[in-house]
Amino acid sequence: MQVSVEKTSELSRKMTVIVPETVVQEKMAARLKSLAREVKIDGFRPGKVPQNVVKKLYGERVRGEIANDLIKDTYYEALQNEALRPAGQPYIDSLDETEGFKYTAVFEVYPEISLEAVDQLEVMRPVSSVKDSDIDEVIEKLRDQKKTWQVVDRPAQEKDRVTLSFTGTSEDENFTDGRVEDYQVIIGAKQMIPGFEENLIGLDTNANKTFDLVFPEDYGNTKLAGKTARFEIDVTKIEEPVLPEIDAEFIKSYGIEEGGLEPFREDVKNNMERELTQVLRGKLKTAVMDALYEKIQITVPNTLVDEEVENLIKPYVETAKRQKLKLEDLQLPREVFEEQAKRRVALGLILAEIIQKNAITLDSNKVRTTIEDMAESYERPKDVVAWYYADETRLNDVKQMVLEEQTVDWLIERATVSEETISFSDVMSKQ
Repeated sequence: MQVSVEKTSELSRKMTVIVPETVVQEKMAARLKSLAREVKIDGFRPGKVPQNVVKKLYGERVRGEIANDLIKDTYYEALQNEALRPAGQPYIDSLDETEGFKYTAVFEVYPEISLEAVDQLEVMRPVSSVKDSDIDEVIEKLRDQKKTWQVVDRPAQEKDRVTLSFTGTSEDENFTDGRVEDYQVIIGAKQMIPGFEENLIGLDTNANKTFDLVFPEDYGNTKLAGKTARFEIDVTKIEEPVLPEIDAEFIKSYGIEEGGLEPFREDVKNNMERELTQVLRGKLKTAVMDALYEKIQITVPNTLVDEEVENLIKPYVETAKRQKLKLEDLQLPREVFEEQAKRRVALGLILAEIIQKNAITLDSNKVRTTIEDMAESYERPKDVVAWYYADETRLNDVKQMVLEEQTVDWLIERATVSEETISFSDVMSKQ
């Protein structure tokens, strides 16, 4: 077997493999001999068909089968001999040769990755804590989740819920399918286009009003985006929010049976701190990945980027199927996902190189702890732990996550880390 490799770009390779005719003929003879014992041809007894007759009838087909077998048998051997690591499947083109068998394989290889810059990473670690005022704010949000509505006889104001009927027209065309009835709008919730809710402030029950607004340029309905619309509204009811008292009944609804306000605040604080720890860890990891991506520049194989783009598009494809839409209707050009795909592929290759070069091994105890922590938020944690360990695929997903976390920790130990104090609300609002 003769092998030659041509470098057609930084990562692209064209490998040519030639197998001598003697090897081809040996395999042909063996295949035809076996075939002669099996085929049935008129005028010949079973197993007695001359090989030259079999060759004449089946030679071309057999040579094609031999060609496929030779590619399978020699491709990986040739890669190993040439110390090549292909990224993805090759494009193989077999060539007609009067003597021997020849084919070319075109593929991309994994990039060479230098890790010299790993010790030069500069990372900002966000630091935060839960203060009493943060707990108060969260409790107010919990009260808001359980609010009720009370009809009022006064003009509408911020935070009120207004029930109305309305029509909308743009360029003399009704876009609300006639009149929308009994539609509820909470003033200040920003559920409507800019300006709509503000136009409700000061209106009384049974009031009507007509006003013009411009739809945002990035509005989801392209027919209306950037267009002026006229709304005609009639107010049928105004309600104000009524927040529940923080009493025993309210506290029990969140699982605190005894002790009153202090145990409730402590429980809220513990949940906030648990969530804060996770968010801060996520932000630190992102900072490490950003620094790594900036410091270690590599060329990524197009094959792997294409695969990652497909992975990123897949959820949208599934959504389109559920909604019985065509994928092109979603307007998802490849460019939207390409940069993210390149980043994910690059970081995956860099992290794999770091793990391999520095012999970072998976901590099985940390895998167990991670699964137990995830299970804590469920009613029956032990069942959740057993569920993960019962399926190799689920378990491997956690193992991969833990190994990545260990690698991030390894990088942080070697990085120049500075700290930035951020308030709890700022940390959580930027999720």
